[in-house]
Amino acid sequence: MQTKFIFVTGGVMSGLGKGVTTSSIAKLLQLADQKVSCIKIDPYLNYDAGTMNPVAHGEVFVTDDGGECDMDIGNYERFLNQDIPKSHNITTAQVYSSVIEAERKGEYLGACVQIIPHVTDEIKNRIRNIAENEKLDFLIVECGGTVGDIESLPFLEALRQMRVEEGPEGVIFVHVTLAPSLDVVGEQKTKPTQHSAQELRRIGIQPDFLAVRCTLPLEEKTKKKIAMFTNVTAKDVLSCHDAKSIFEVPQMLYDQGIMDAIFTKFGIVGMVNASANWDKWNTIAQNMVNHEDQKVKIAMVGKYVTLADSYVSVNHALKHAGAQIGKSIDIDWIDSESITDYSVLSKYDGILVPGGFGTRGSEGIIQTANYARENNIPYLGICFGFQLAVIAFGRNVLKLDDANSTEIEPNTANPIVDLLPEQKDVSDMGGSLRLGANEVLIKENTNAQKIYGTTTISKRHRHRYEINKEYIPKFEENGLIFSADSDNGKRMEMLEIPSHKFYLGVQFHPEFNSRPGFPEEAFAAFIKAASEK
Repeated sequence: MQTKFIFVTGGVMSGLGKGVTTSSIAKLLQLADQKVSCIKIDPYLNYDAGTMNPVAHGEVFVTDDGGECDMDIGNYERFLNQDIPKSHNITTAQVYSSVIEAERKGEYLGACVQIIPHVTDEIKNRIRNIAENEKLDFLIVECGGTVGDIESLPFLEALRQMRVEEGPEGVIFVHVTLAPSLDVVGEQKTKPTQHSAQELRRIGIQPDFLAVRCTLPLEEKTKKKIAMFTNVTAKDVLSCHDAKSIFEVPQMLYDQGIMDAIFTKFGIVGMVNASANWDKWNTIAQNMVNHEDQKVKIAMVGKYVTLADSYVSVNHALKHAGAQIGKSIDIDWIDSESITDYSVLSKYDGILVPGGFGTRGSEGIIQTANYARENNIPYLGICFGFQLAVIAFGRNVLKLDDANSTEIEPNTANPIVDLLPEQKDVSDMGGSLRLGANEVLIKENTNAQKIYGTTTISKRHRHRYEINKEYIPKFEENGLIFSADSDNGKRMEMLEIPSHKFYLGVQFHPEFNSRPGFPEEAFAAFIKAASEK
């Protein structure tokens, strides 16, 4: 069977849940024993997400092969429990860079290079190459942005062309829209969906399904009204109402008959739903909710707390770990720049400091790391939280008052954290960090070895600074152990304080490896320690 394509578009406004819809459809196909993957198209002019502010755009998700990608790639990995390479995040800059480079090399043989066909051909080639190289049964492509945005037009045109070229049994369009309910009226309003579908049809795309976001399940009369004005049958208007967990959405769509409808539209007969797969998934999905009577309170102290999506993978990893032991995780996001009374941290079962960059809010994190150490509160520091925990120990235990990172204070007399040697001549900010999976070697008879159950792990990285090895003996003489390293001992990867209830720092980003039903080990150990009174 040739690869079948499902294109997911969005209308009305951003943030409706195209990523969850894409992931859920992919999961349903995977549960039916199909080989499936996902692509995220981002129409912005950034080459990748690496230089984007997480408060504005959300988390930068790092892939195994070193891609700095849109956070929806993380959604795909968590739903499918499979690694997604960086080639699956396509941006305008990548497409145009390839076209311009080809033009400079004369590969267009003197043609006048235009959006159509040259840019649209490049988009189609990227999509088809992934499908062919990975020998996929289904490829789900999420087109970012909102229908009507000028920057999305070349991508939507490319997808429209693929519908023509692949035929009606090769491509399906799913359009995600909104049916708001006004409190004053109490009626589900259909006009936003009507206008969005009309805009999509205006540029030549007729949706096969409408996935309609709403607070309560769509009423039958609302479905019929939407169907009448959008040229979509009522049974293909899908209610995507609020759920306790995003992992309940595949079942929600399945119950509305989306699988039979997809196979029918693709002309596929005899497709079997694998019940064993469903049982495993439903157990995982159910474990992610219904633990409200068993709460673990976690303080997440960071720099980008004004947007929860800034740390979306960390949030998920905490919940994965909680679900494993039947606990609900209650996260309070605390701004490291504004915290002054550190005693408020005493009411939490655990303290987590996620990744970050730069000077702002760093002193608050250093004080937080020290408070957790002095008060024996379980602490997990990731990347920036790892580095600043070392600085906190240096200042308060080793009495190096001016201990710092050269990222924060370039002229510090005690550069406990310093620039990676290979970074000293780097001028470009984008794509120049130490990125992707690296092998980490764990020392025997350490807490780290107990946590991971092995001495060799592979973890994803995203950093430019590292621990200064000159200071390591002083730390270890005073009770802070560096329990893992990488690159033949050049880089410190993990720290622990054995005398503490739980005090762990990691240079890598364990959150990117956590999946529902398969929590990452550091998070699992952290939540277990935090749950023990």
